[in-house]
Amino acid sequence: MNDKPRSKGVTTLLSINAAAILITGVLISSAIWLNGGVDFKAVDERNDIVDSALKETELLESISDSKADVSDYIDTTGNDDYVSTSSHEFDNTSVESGELWNERAITIYATPDTDICVGGDLSDLGEMYWQTSDANVISGFYNSARSWLGFNNQTCRYPIIKGTGTTTITAGTYDGKRKDSIIVNVVDPPVEQWEHEVLTLVNKIRIKNNLEQLTWSNTCEDAALTRATEITKYYAHTRPDGSSWSTACPAPEGGGASGENLAIGNAAVSPATTVALWMGSETHRANILNPEYTKLAVGFKFDLDSDYKTYWSQFFSTY
Repeated sequence: MNDKPRSKGVTTLLSINAAAILITGVLISSAIWLNGGVDFKAVDERNDIVDSALKETELLESISDSKADVSDYIDTTGNDDYVSTSSHEFDNTSVESGELWNERAITIYATPDTDICVGGDLSDLGEMYWQTSDANVISGFYNSARSWLGFNNQTCRYPIIKGTGTTTITAGTYDGKRKDSIIVNVVDPPVEQWEHEVLTLVNKIRIKNNLEQLTWSNTCEDAALTRATEITKYYAHTRPDGSSWSTACPAPEGGGASGENLAIGNAAVSPATTVALWMGSETHRANILNPEYTKLAVGFKFDLDSDYKTYWSQFFSTY
């Protein structure tokens, strides 16, 4: 196992219940299709080292070639307690002539967990421009959307989020036929809620696999948060002081079993995306579906000023 810190700008995972690490994963992400609903795409990641978020296309294959059925792992309805896939309710009516959006304001998380797209029924718009009124909130956009996840480069852009707050996004076509503005509220993710969403999603998966549900581990709750904090500086199952990950919540004198899943980076931007990543990996999936475990604690750290921004830990145990 390589315990060296990872390079900046990718999403990587680590899993262990004895001495196993990830080499493959499933990415899933959502886009704000204004007036078009939330669209979910998934692809396989062939390597846990991705040089650049804008150079991933050649490393990915479509979900049709994957063994993972993402619909088995997430609930896209957003109706269940602690399970939400978007912070915005969408209007599916048509976009007015000359406009790009019906909505006047939307709210997104600072993780960021979305691409911003114009009306889902619009096409053949030609080249577009995108502007932001407050660079301290959204400093700009990548020149394209995340096309390797299936998003249209003509109608979507992936925002470069710098902080929370409100900014006005103005977009238009260079031929002058369409121009519109929308207020974007960027908010911090709900840390505690998202941690419990992971437990809910894991239990949905275990139910489908005829396994007992896990309960929240009060015993290892602090340990999971500690591990999420530690991997902001050093991403490995070895802790920064050189000790094993398991020392964060050691088994009692009577014995017990435990396991750890980790995820960091620009694809692990929500509970649903992170659980999908773990379920796409044989070793992470083994922890989630281990019939021996009875408890789960989840730790989540979010820091816009850090290298990877999102940091997740799962601590499974029998105690």
